[in-house]
Amino acid sequence: MTTISTAPRTCSVARSLEIIGEKWALLAVREVFLGNRRFDEMVRRTGAPRDTMTARLKTLVAAGVLERRPVSEHPPRFEYRLTQAGLDLYPVIVALMQWGDRYLLNDEEPPMVLTHHCGHELGAVTNCSSCGEAVLASDVRPTPRSGALIPPLD
Repeated sequence: MTTISTAPRTCSVARSLEIIGEKWALLAVREVFLGNRRFDEMVRRTGAPRDTMTARLKTLVAAGVLERRPVSEHPPRFEYRLTQAGLDLYPVIVALMQWGDRYLLNDEEPPMVLTHHCGHELGAVTNCSSCGEAVLASDVRPTPRSGALIPPLD
């Protein structure tokens, strides 16, 4: 008889979602990538309620995704800057944007295009760091570490 665990899977995706998995958190990160680093700009450009944006920014700062920096003393003003952890979210933002452009536009043009410094449109690409091949879900095998239980893919 096989024992099935009722405990949630230990997972880095779940841990990440605890910090960035809420709409306003990712939109705040998006705004900082786009150069909008001040609270009022983020609220205006995302449509987030002020109290919600305040809470998300506190979470992102506490998690080390953003840092809060003073920009003036009188009146006291702050801006938010990406840390290395925040900068490492760029491929996530690009992938979400690309997915939305592909599946949610209903024959409309994408509202924004990202252009690389070489002059070409940027798209999210995931390649194997060893062989360089494009990564497809069907080519990946989850391998448990330290006795973690990972059921086989169907």
